[in-house]
Order: sequence, then C-alpha cells, then structure tokens
Amino acid sequence: MSELTPTNATIPLLRAVGLGKTYFTGEQPLEVLHGVGIEISAGDFVALRGASGAGKSTLLHLLGGLDAPTAGEVWFDGQSLGAMSASALAQFRSTHVGFIFQAYHLLPDLDAVENVSLPARVARVAFDEAEARAVDLLKRVGLGARLGHRPAQLSGGEQQRVAIARSLVNRPRLLLADEPTGNLDSHTGEEIIRLLVGLREERGATLVIATHDTRVAAHAQRVIELVDGRMR
Repeated sequence: MSELTPTNATIPLLRAVGLGKTYFTGEQPLEVLHGVGIEISAGDFVALRGASGAGKSTLLHLLGGLDAPTAGEVWFDGQSLGAMSASALAQFRSTHVGFIFQAYHLLPDLDAVENVSLPARVARVAFDEAEARAVDLLKRVGLGARLGHRPAQLSGGEQQRVAIARSLVNRPRLLLADEPTGNLDSHTGEEIIRLLVGLREERGATLVIATHDTRVAAHAQRVIELVDGRMR
C-alpha cells in the first residue's frame, strides 16, 4: 500500500457509492447514512455541510478509512478500501491521509515538535527527518516560538495549528477536517481556515471539511449538503 500512486488522471481520487452506516446500540438500530454517493477529484476543496447529527463526521470517517460502511464502498485512487487488509488500511491512513479534528487530540506530555513529528515516527521516518519536518511545519503555521511548548501552554487556536501541522507531516494527498473551527472563536476560526486553505493550495492536497458553519463552507470550491444522512 505504501507504493500507491496515481494510476489514471480520469479516476477520481475519492469515490463512494451507495454508502450506508448503521450503528447497533441497544434494541433499535441507528441508521446514520443512507445511500450516499460522492466523487472528489485530486486537488479539490469540498465542504460537507449540515446540522449536528446529519452524518458529516460519519461520512468523513468512512472516506478516510477510520470506519467501515455497512453498505456501499469507498475507493481511493481506484483502489477499494473495503478490499484492504487491516494492516494495509492502517498504512493507507498513515501515508495518504491527514486528519484534523475539532478536539485537537494532542498528547499532553509531548511538546509541539513531538506531537507533530509523532505520525512520522510511527511511519518509520528517521528521527532527524521527522523532527525537521515538524519544526518546518510549525514555523509555517506561525508557531516557531512555541516549538517546546506543551498543549496546556498553548491557546485553542495554537493547539489547532499544531494539529494542522501534525496532519501534514507525512505529506498526505488527502486532508480530512472534522469541524476544525468548532472550538474556536469566529476570528481565530477564520484565521485557521485561511491557513488550512493556503497550506492545501501550497501542497496540492485534496481537502474535505465537515462543518455546520456556512462561513467555513463558503471557502470551499464545492459544498455538499447532508440532511438526516442523505445528500441534498
């Protein structure tokens, strides 16, 4: 899976057909997604917009291989995620996908450089190279003076910048951001979105953002509406 490279310029980077997701908790099944189909080309910037509970996060997790659908299939560059073994899927996520979450998910005992370099270390990038990438990215997101700071010593906006840098450290082709401004004030949120859009353009990555905020969605090239687990 580490050798996965573009195969055909006409093949969408991401393609999902008939996606359904049902959770079985208690006596009644909870159907979150219903027959969702989507195609996203390399380099696109797409916003998944909808109210809380519309299925945005679930769809994002399926597209990134964090969860498996109960119906339908997802392809990345023509290859089925459902056909991959667990180890190949983990390698796919590590190599080709960068995740950004609303809650940051930074490790509290690690400083900014250590948090950002961790995915590269897991991917067996040499220590010096992983650290150099982390330092470069942290400087790029405006945290050159915060390299040795731990999450508790950083503001919410600074923690989200660390999370963005971490998502880019393995040079992914696909960035998936789940409500990346949800815990931030409007001014800081706008700064984060502009930063993310600029980095995406600079690196030629494909960006998919799940958001309920119309101001965030307005930055996207294409907006996909989700209502009660269905595309509108």
